Amino acid sequence: MEQIFEAITRLKKSGMTAIVVEQNAKLALSVTERAYVMELGRIVMEGRSEDLAHNPSLHAAYLGERME
Repeated sequence: MEQIFEAITRLKKSGMTAIVVEQNAKLALSVTERAYVMELGRIVMEGRSEDLAHNPSLHAAYLGERME
């Protein structure tokens, strides 16, 4: 998995666009600019990855964490 995300990061730096489908939200948000969170086939959240990474609702529902 580490090699795949390193490759995604290199592609991003070269200017390419890619669609990443990943269950590890923390990792996916760390290498993307925009994200769409799907639940039962429907988009339930979307936005800049940086914003979603700091979203308390996303943390509670998908990362199993509470933000202080």
